[in-house]
Amino acid sequence: MAAWTALAEQPSYFICLAAVLGLLMGSFLNVLVHRLPIMLERQWQREAQQVLGLPTRQHERFDLLLPASHCPPCKHAIRAWENIPVISYLALRGRCSACKQPISARYPLVEVACALLSMAVAWHSGVSLQALALLMLTWSLLALSLIDQDQQLLPDVLVLPTLWLGLMVNAFDMLVALPDALWGAVAGYLSLWSVYWVFKLVTGKEGMGYGDFKLLALIGAWGGWQVLPMTMLLSSLIGVVAGLCLLRLRKQSASTAIAFGPYLATAGWIAVLWGDEIYAFYLQLFGM
Repeated sequence: MAAWTALAEQPSYFICLAAVLGLLMGSFLNVLVHRLPIMLERQWQREAQQVLGLPTRQHERFDLLLPASHCPPCKHAIRAWENIPVISYLALRGRCSACKQPISARYPLVEVACALLSMAVAWHSGVSLQALALLMLTWSLLALSLIDQDQQLLPDVLVLPTLWLGLMVNAFDMLVALPDALWGAVAGYLSLWSVYWVFKLVTGKEGMGYGDFKLLALIGAWGGWQVLPMTMLLSSLIGVVAGLCLLRLRKQSASTAIAFGPYLATAGWIAVLWGDEIYAFYLQLFGM
């Protein structure tokens, strides 16, 4: 309790603590984002082989703990001092200490992004249980965004527990009232589900995946049904701008599939944290 009181009296300490936690969590998310899709793919392969009566292929253990982190080109085991978020990357000058091959800049960028997002949550909510809950939401949305960007996959193993956590948090009216959270989850799922089927009936094509339905339901479970219109509007705007930029940079056609999850997660995160302030600014701007 003394530490909690000290943090409450010095909010800057809490923001710094959130930054450190964000760096550490960012390092973990780098592992999770890389390994979870491989783990799921191997699980699906085993299940398919069992259903088809085929011999099950045995793999070496591969999960979030084993094998230990190593350099992909030379298999050099990453030592503890080489695994300090951001600092190790800078100390190694972005290269493996053994083979001198470049280390992807994505690793420190994810760690820094996670730290900055965590600091934003700490600054927004202060020292509170609400801040701890929103940190969990933030880290989950960041992981889902990265996986969807890489694999066009929003794993149920991450989406569904986070959705249920949102309902549990709001059972104590931490962010919104429980009925608002419940109907937010329902409306979030059904709204994109309806858009999906209308688009498919009209064009004969699938415009989005089922994971997007569940992700919007997750956002509704945390922020209530009130955040859904803003989430949809912001995600569409962000998606159009980012999509056009990516298509131009990569010189791809307009029919190229683009992951919608990162834009939905970004818009939902903004709406949950600052939705009330944005609505108030909009109403004041137009004198309403």
